[in-house]
Amino acid sequence: MRRFLVLLATLAACVGLSTLPAAATPSYCGLAWGSQDKTSSNYSTATVADVRAGRHECFDRLVIDLSGPVAGYRVGYVGTVTQDGSGATVPLRGGAFLQIAVLAPAYDNAGNSTYNPSNRTDLLSTSGYPTFRQVAFAGSFEGRTTFGLGVRARLPFRVSTLDDPGRVVVDVAHYW
Repeated sequence: MRRFLVLLATLAACVGLSTLPAAATPSYCGLAWGSQDKTSSNYSTATVADVRAGRHECFDRLVIDLSGPVAGYRVGYVGTVTQDGSGATVPLRGGAFLQIAVLAPAYDNAGNSTYNPSNRTDLLSTSGYPTFRQVAFAGSFEGRTTFGLGVRARLPFRVSTLDDPGRVVVDVAHYW
Protein backbone atom coordinates (compact mmCIF):
# COMPACT_ATOMS: atom_id res chain seq x y z
CA MET A 1 0.00 0.00 0.00
CA ARG A 2 2.85 2.36 0.85
CA ARG A 3 4.49 1.77 -2.55
CA PHE A 4 1.20 2.48 -4.26
CA LEU A 5 0.84 5.82 -2.40
CA VAL A 6 4.44 6.80 -3.28
CA LEU A 7 3.80 5.91 -6.94
CA LEU A 8 0.54 7.88 -6.92
CA ALA A 9 2.24 10.93 -5.34
CA THR A 10 5.07 10.79 -7.89
CA LEU A 11 2.58 10.55 -10.74
CA ALA A 12 0.59 13.51 -9.37
CA ALA A 13 3.78 15.59 -9.07
CA CYS A 14 4.75 14.84 -12.67
CA VAL A 15 1.32 15.80 -13.96
CA GLY A 16 1.42 18.99 -11.89
CA LEU A 17 4.83 19.98 -13.27
CA SER A 18 3.74 19.39 -16.84
CA THR A 19 0.94 21.94 -16.48
CA LEU A 20 3.28 24.76 -15.40
CA PRO A 21 3.88 27.43 -18.04
CA ALA A 22 7.24 27.26 -19.81
CA ALA A 23 9.80 29.81 -18.68
CA ALA A 24 10.21 32.71 -21.09
CA THR A 25 13.55 33.18 -22.79
CA PRO A 26 15.23 36.02 -20.95
CA SER A 27 16.09 39.10 -22.98
CA TYR A 28 17.51 42.50 -22.23
CA CYS A 29 15.17 45.40 -23.05
CA GLY A 30 13.08 43.04 -25.14
CA LEU A 31 15.97 42.57 -27.60
CA ALA A 32 16.10 39.08 -29.07
CA TRP A 33 19.38 39.47 -30.97
CA GLY A 34 22.16 36.93 -31.13
CA SER A 35 25.92 37.06 -31.44
CA GLN A 36 26.34 35.01 -34.64
CA ASP A 37 27.69 36.47 -37.90
CA LYS A 38 25.35 38.58 -40.02
CA THR A 39 25.87 38.96 -43.78
CA SER A 40 24.41 40.38 -46.96
CA SER A 41 26.41 39.68 -50.11
CA ASN A 42 25.40 42.62 -52.33
CA TYR A 43 28.17 44.86 -53.69
CA SER A 44 27.46 48.53 -54.35
CA THR A 45 28.80 51.33 -56.48
CA ALA A 46 28.46 53.62 -53.45
CA THR A 47 31.53 54.62 -51.48
CA VAL A 48 32.10 54.95 -47.74
CA ALA A 49 31.64 58.58 -46.71
CA ASP A 50 31.66 58.73 -42.89
CA VAL A 51 31.42 56.79 -39.62
CA ARG A 52 29.52 57.94 -36.54
CA ALA A 53 28.12 56.49 -33.34
CA GLY A 54 25.32 57.04 -30.87
CA ARG A 55 24.16 55.83 -27.47
CA HIS A 56 20.68 54.48 -26.86
CA GLU A 57 18.93 53.19 -23.75
CA CYS A 58 19.59 49.51 -24.49
CA PHE A 59 22.38 49.51 -27.09
CA ASP A 60 25.24 51.45 -28.67
CA ARG A 61 24.98 52.18 -32.41
CA LEU A 62 27.66 52.46 -35.10
CA VAL A 63 26.59 53.98 -38.44
CA ILE A 64 28.62 53.76 -41.64
CA ASP A 65 27.40 56.37 -44.11
CA LEU A 66 27.60 55.64 -47.84
CA SER A 67 27.46 58.00 -50.80
CA GLY A 68 24.72 56.03 -52.55
CA PRO A 69 22.68 52.84 -52.41
CA VAL A 70 23.29 50.47 -49.54
CA ALA A 71 26.02 47.89 -49.93
CA GLY A 72 26.29 44.43 -48.49
CA TYR A 73 28.15 43.65 -45.30
CA ARG A 74 29.68 40.96 -43.13
CA VAL A 75 29.73 41.53 -39.39
CA GLY A 76 30.96 39.02 -36.85
CA TYR A 77 33.01 38.44 -33.74
CA VAL A 78 36.63 37.53 -34.40
CA GLY A 79 39.67 36.80 -32.25
CA THR A 80 41.64 39.53 -34.06
CA VAL A 81 40.54 42.21 -36.51
CA THR A 82 42.82 42.31 -39.55
CA GLN A 83 43.54 44.92 -42.22
CA ASP A 84 42.24 44.40 -45.72
CA GLY A 85 44.93 43.40 -48.18
CA SER A 86 47.85 42.97 -45.77
CA GLY A 87 46.20 40.89 -43.05
CA ALA A 88 48.03 42.94 -40.39
CA THR A 89 46.46 42.94 -36.92
CA VAL A 90 44.39 45.97 -35.89
CA PRO A 91 44.88 46.42 -32.12
CA LEU A 92 41.63 47.19 -30.28
CA ARG A 93 40.57 47.82 -26.71
CA GLY A 94 37.79 45.67 -25.29
CA GLY A 95 36.87 42.17 -24.23
CA ALA A 96 35.55 41.17 -27.69
CA PHE A 97 36.02 42.39 -31.27
CA LEU A 98 33.58 42.82 -34.14
CA GLN A 99 35.00 42.90 -37.65
CA ILE A 100 32.69 44.98 -39.84
CA ALA A 101 33.20 44.67 -43.59
CA VAL A 102 31.09 46.89 -45.84
CA LEU A 103 30.97 45.83 -49.50
CA ALA A 104 31.74 49.33 -50.75
CA PRO A 105 35.13 50.99 -51.24
CA ALA A 106 36.47 54.01 -49.38
CA TYR A 107 37.82 55.40 -52.67
CA ASP A 108 36.32 56.59 -55.95
CA ASN A 109 36.88 55.23 -59.48
CA ALA A 110 40.04 57.37 -59.82
CA GLY A 111 41.48 55.90 -56.60
CA ASN A 112 40.89 59.07 -54.56
CA SER A 113 39.96 58.48 -50.94
CA THR A 114 36.30 59.12 -50.04
CA TYR A 115 36.88 58.34 -46.38
CA ASN A 116 40.22 59.28 -44.89
CA PRO A 117 40.08 59.61 -41.09
CA SER A 118 42.70 61.70 -39.34
CA ASN A 119 43.18 58.98 -36.72
CA ARG A 120 42.71 55.45 -38.10
CA THR A 121 42.97 53.78 -34.67
CA ASP A 122 40.35 55.92 -32.90
CA LEU A 123 37.73 57.05 -35.40
CA LEU A 124 35.54 58.58 -32.70
CA SER A 125 35.40 58.97 -28.97
CA THR A 126 33.73 56.06 -27.18
CA SER A 127 34.02 57.72 -23.77
CA GLY A 128 30.76 57.25 -21.87
CA TYR A 129 29.53 54.41 -24.10
CA PRO A 130 28.34 51.41 -22.06
CA THR A 131 29.41 48.87 -24.71
CA PHE A 132 31.80 50.43 -27.24
CA ARG A 133 35.49 50.63 -26.35
CA GLN A 134 37.14 51.59 -29.66
CA VAL A 135 36.37 52.01 -33.37
CA ALA A 136 39.25 51.62 -35.85
CA PHE A 137 39.61 51.82 -39.63
CA ALA A 138 41.14 48.60 -40.99
CA GLY A 139 41.38 49.74 -44.60
CA SER A 140 39.71 49.43 -47.96
CA PHE A 141 40.79 46.89 -50.55
CA GLU A 142 39.16 45.53 -53.72
CA GLY A 143 35.78 47.15 -53.12
CA ARG A 144 35.53 46.18 -49.45
CA THR A 145 36.04 48.48 -46.47
CA THR A 146 36.70 47.06 -43.00
CA PHE A 147 36.31 48.51 -39.52
CA GLY A 148 37.19 47.06 -36.13
CA LEU A 149 34.86 47.60 -33.19
CA GLY A 150 36.15 46.81 -29.72
CA VAL A 151 33.31 46.11 -27.29
CA ARG A 152 33.07 45.40 -23.57
CA ALA A 153 32.21 41.70 -24.05
CA ARG A 154 30.70 39.36 -26.64
CA LEU A 155 27.19 40.76 -26.63
CA PRO A 156 24.17 40.39 -28.92
CA PHE A 157 24.13 42.61 -31.99
CA ARG A 158 22.07 43.30 -35.08
CA VAL A 159 22.83 44.81 -38.47
CA SER A 160 20.39 46.81 -40.55
CA THR A 161 20.58 48.95 -43.66
CA LEU A 162 18.86 52.21 -44.48
CA ASP A 163 18.48 54.01 -47.80
CA ASP A 164 18.44 57.67 -48.77
CA PRO A 165 21.21 58.19 -47.82
CA GLY A 166 22.68 54.69 -47.66
CA ARG A 167 23.77 53.49 -44.23
CA VAL A 168 24.91 50.26 -42.62
CA VAL A 169 23.91 50.27 -38.96
CA VAL A 170 25.40 48.00 -36.27
CA ASP A 171 23.65 47.96 -32.88
CA VAL A 172 25.34 46.19 -29.94
CA ALA A 173 23.27 45.53 -26.81
CA HIS A 174 24.54 46.70 -23.44
CA TYR A 175 23.76 43.32 -21.81
CA TRP A 176 22.38 39.87 -22.62
